[in-house]
Amino acid sequence: MNLNELTIKTAREKLEQGEISAVELTEACLAAIKKLNPELNAVLTVCEQEALDEARAADQRIAAGDQSPLLGIPYLCKDNIMTKGIRTTAASKILESYIAPYDATIIKKLKEAGAVLLGKTNLDEFAHGASTENSAYGPTKNPLDLTRVPGGSSGGSAAAVAANMCLFALGSDTGGSVRCPASFCGLYGLKPSYGRVSRFGLLAMASSTEVIGLLTKTAYDSALVLKEIAGQDELDATSAPEKLANYEKELVFSNVKIATQKPLKGLRIGLPAEYFLPGLNKEIAEHVKNIAQRLEFAGAELKKISLPHTEYGVPAYYIITPSEISSNLARFDGLGWGLAKTEAADLQSFYKLNRGIGFGPEVKRRIMLGTYALSAGYYDAYYKKAQAVRTLIIEDFNQAFTQVDLILTPTTPHPAFKLGEQVNDPLAMYLEDVFVTGASLAGLPAMSIPAGEVTTEEGNKLPVGAQIIAPRLREELIFKALGALEE
Repeated sequence: MNLNELTIKTAREKLEQGEISAVELTEACLAAIKKLNPELNAVLTVCEQEALDEARAADQRIAAGDQSPLLGIPYLCKDNIMTKGIRTTAASKILESYIAPYDATIIKKLKEAGAVLLGKTNLDEFAHGASTENSAYGPTKNPLDLTRVPGGSSGGSAAAVAANMCLFALGSDTGGSVRCPASFCGLYGLKPSYGRVSRFGLLAMASSTEVIGLLTKTAYDSALVLKEIAGQDELDATSAPEKLANYEKELVFSNVKIATQKPLKGLRIGLPAEYFLPGLNKEIAEHVKNIAQRLEFAGAELKKISLPHTEYGVPAYYIITPSEISSNLARFDGLGWGLAKTEAADLQSFYKLNRGIGFGPEVKRRIMLGTYALSAGYYDAYYKKAQAVRTLIIEDFNQAFTQVDLILTPTTPHPAFKLGEQVNDPLAMYLEDVFVTGASLAGLPAMSIPAGEVTTEEGNKLPVGAQIIAPRLREELIFKALGALEE
C-alpha cells in the first residue's frame, strides 16, 4: 500500500512505531496531488513548502514522545475556510487574490494538534451548489468516474480523499454539502450539530445552518478528527458549551460477539416513510434497508416513523438560504473585499462592475432570490413563512426523537450524475438536497456512510450513501451505531 492510501489510524500507528515519518507521508500525498490533480481539479492551492515544514516539526514532536492523534497527518481544507497567509478564494473570481490574515479556529486547533495542511480544495463558488461545477476555476471530476460530478459543494475535498491525495479533508455543510459528496465518492461525511464545531473563520454563506464538516476514509478517522476540532469557541457565539463525548471509544466494540451480546440493545432506529418514496432508486432503498437489518442484528430496534413536513424542506431551505446569502455576500463590494476595479464613474457603477465581474451565475441567482424574498411586500409571504415551516420541521424531528434514538435514511436519491447533466437546470440541482436539508434546518448531526454500489445506465458500479441522523449534540450515538456496523 502507498503511504497516501493509509487511514489516519494506521498512519498514526506507523508514525509512533517509527516505520514511517511525517515527511514521507506528506511527500506521498503531495506526489499524489501533483500526479492526479491536473485531471481531477480537486485542489486549488498547494502549500508544498509549508506542508513539508509542518511535517518536519511533527517528526520532532513524535521523536520527543508526543502521541497526539492527528500529529503528522496530512489533510486538505475547503477553500472557504480562512488559512493565514494562504490564498482563500471561495472558488470565486471576486476573491482570486485574497490572502487570509488569520486562521479559522478549526485551523488553529489542527495546527496545535500537529496536522499537516497540504492546501485548499475546490468547491462550488461560495459553496453554492451540489456538484462543484459552479467553481470559477473549473469543475472537479469524480475520481471514481471522470465523466461524473463528485457532488457539492465540498466536491474538491471529497474527490481529494477518494483519490488518496490526503488522509482527511475539511468541508462545510449548509444543506448537504459534505454528505452528498461523501455519498457520490464512497466516503464517510459528517455534518456535526450546529454549534458543535466553531464557525469562526468560515466565509459566511447561510449563517443559521452552515457548519464545518469532515470527509474521511473510515468512521474511526472521523471520530478522531471530530474530537480534536469540536468544542466551544469564545470567537463564535453560536458554538455550544456542552461537554464532548469520547467519540472513538463509542465506535469500537472490542471483543464483542454481535450475534450473542447484541451491543446495540436498547437503541431505537427510526425509518421515516417520507424518505422511502416510490421514486427512490430501488438499489439505494435496498442498501439502506440492509444497513437497517445489520443494526437490528446487533440488537437495535427498528421503528417506522413519520416526518410529515419533509416535502417542504427543500422549498423552505431555498428561501432561507438565499436570503442569508444576499445579506452575507453584501460585504464583497470591491472596497473592503474583492476585485477593486477603479475605472467606474460613480459608487453604484463601481459596485455593479466589481460584483458583476466577480460573482458567477449561481451566486448572482441566489443573491437575487434572497433579496426578493426579503424585500418589502414579500418578506411575510416568503421568508417569514419559510421560517415557520422550518419550525414545523424541527418539531417533526423533536417528536421523532421521543420515539427513537437515531434516524436512518438514504443520503441521495441516486448515484453521481454526469458532468454538465444538470448545470443548466437549477431546480433539478436544488432537488439533489431532498434528503439532507431537514437535518440542516434542524441543526442536527448527520453522517453519510458508504452503503453499497448501484448500477448505472452504462452498467458501471458507483457508490451511494446512507444517512444517520442523531439528536442535536449527540454525535456519539452515530458512532455507537457505526461501531456495530464495522464489527
